[in-house]
Order: sequence, then C-alpha cells, then structure tokens
Amino acid sequence: MSGETDLRVDVSVVIPCYRCAATLERAVASVAAQTQLPRELILIDDGSDDATACVASRLRERFGAYWIRIVMLASNQGPAHARNVGWDAATQPYVAFLDADDSWHPLKLQLQYQWMLENPGIALTGHPFRWLQAGDSPPVLAGPLNARRLTGRRLLLSNPLPTPCVMLRRDLPFRFVPKQRNAEDYLLWLTIVLSGYPASLFDLPLTYLHKAPYGEAGLSAELWRMERGELGAYGDLRRNGLISAFTYRLMVAFSLLKFCRRWVLTRCARLIPRHRKRQGVSSSRHAHRA
Repeated sequence: MSGETDLRVDVSVVIPCYRCAATLERAVASVAAQTQLPRELILIDDGSDDATACVASRLRERFGAYWIRIVMLASNQGPAHARNVGWDAATQPYVAFLDADDSWHPLKLQLQYQWMLENPGIALTGHPFRWLQAGDSPPVLAGPLNARRLTGRRLLLSNPLPTPCVMLRRDLPFRFVPKQRNAEDYLLWLTIVLSGYPASLFDLPLTYLHKAPYGEAGLSAELWRMERGELGAYGDLRRNGLISAFTYRLMVAFSLLKFCRRWVLTRCARLIPRHRKRQGVSSSRHAHRA
C-alpha cells in the first residue's frame, strides 16, 4: 500500500450527493480511475431520501475505505452548503470538486495538480468540459496542457468554469454562498479573482458532463432561475465593493442580452424537432395515399 500511496496527489475531492443513486457510481469510478489518485474523496450526502447513502457505502467498500469518507447531513441544504462542508472537512492543500452526475478524464488530477504544484502562486485553475451523450466516447486529448491567465474582465463576461472543472487552494478565505442555489459557483470564482487571487484556465477538456448545458429540456423557467442567480451574483459583487456601480449596470444589461439569446436558441432547439416530426407524419400520410 505504501507504493500506491506514493502515487497519490495532495488533493481532497468533494462530491455533493443528493438523490444521485443512479449516477454516483460513474462519478466515483472516474475518480478511482485517475492515473494519480487523490489522498481523499469526501462524499457529502445532502439529506438524500433515496438509495444514495447505500450506494455511497457500497462504493466506499469497493474502492477503498481508507481514502473515501462519507459525511451525512441531516437535511437537504443545497450543493453550495454541501461543498462548503466538504471543503471544511478537507485535509489536503488542494480541493477539487465533482458533481455526482459528471465524470473526469483519467489524467485530470495528475495534470491539474502537477501544474498547480509548479505554480504555487495560482489560487484557482479550471479547464473546459465536454458534453457526452449516451453512447459517446470520451475525446482523445490533443497536445500538452497549456494555460492562460483568467482575468476578472474575462470572467465577468462569461463563466467558463463549471464546478467539476475547478481545483483551488484549500486555504482560500472564501466559500460558496449557501443561500444562493444558482450561479453560486460563478459568484465564488468571481469573488476569488476580483479579490486579487490569480487564476488560470487550461485548454484541455478534462471533465465530462452527461447532461446538456442549461438543462436537458432547455426549459424557460430553468433558464430564468439561472439568470436570476447570475444577476444576484453581480449584486453581491457590487455590495461587497468588488465591482463599481457602472460595471454592475453594464454586466446586468449584458447578462440579460445573453439570457434572451439563450432563450431564443433553446426555443428553436425544441421547436425544430417538433416541426420535423410533423413533416415526417405528413409525408408518411401522403405516401400511404399514393
């Protein structure tokens, strides 16, 4: 076991778990398949009322009780609170987050940790993701890992960092805002960067999302909840003095424009299949008459 332990990286992985019995095994297996395992994996059961706790216990026995910890919360309080609990319980100098319905490339921890180890002044790093539909194979990584500075201006324009793509220093004096259930991760990244902590963005996709961005159904209500979260994040930044009143107004206007674009795109995406389906039905009827 000593040789295996030597291959581990000084990272605590945190997975919030809520009603995720059907997907948790895929997420944990992707952590266990890393070329360099983390020192610990912390599963936060956020008051699940399904078989999540049983699945977590079974996975702990399967993959190794000595490095997988399970924390049970009495009631569901949301992913932000669950991640904070895992962050506070972490013992390693770096923390990486993974959602229970996503997965990682096997080189994720090795590449990201090694780069942060060689650049200790960087507080936070992230990378792109790929959306894998059922039956898709993970893409082959193209080229070495390249990084560029992630500035506050770049981050204000859009959030390129889903939570499962981020690794950060455990000692940062910030946390997710528990009361905010949409864009809580975006608010945290902005708070870190706008407070003067340097961040970098890699170019290789090392995380796989298994549901479409903005929700599989692209529902307008879901988009609006996300938009309200983003607007709330800008409001928090303004109240904390991290952006000016002018920047706040500018970002609110820009965010609403992006929301309108997303709404139109999702509406079109939902209407086009219906239109094609109607065309198919009509064509088949004509063919039958002929």
